[in-house]
Amino acid sequence: MTYEAFRQFADSWGLLFMVILWVSFALWVFRPSAKKHHDDAANMIFDESENDGRD
Repeated sequence: MTYEAFRQFADSWGLLFMVILWVSFALWVFRPSAKKHHDDAANMIFDESENDGRD
């Protein structure tokens, strides 16, 4: 495969693949069933029930 052929392939199908991948990740992060997980992660620093080893 020559450089020009590889470059043409990457410009067309590579870009399409990266856009589809980006949209998939964005939809995965913002799916409704992930809300509880994100809320738990956001409030994790305020949870005093875990012992961090600094008694």
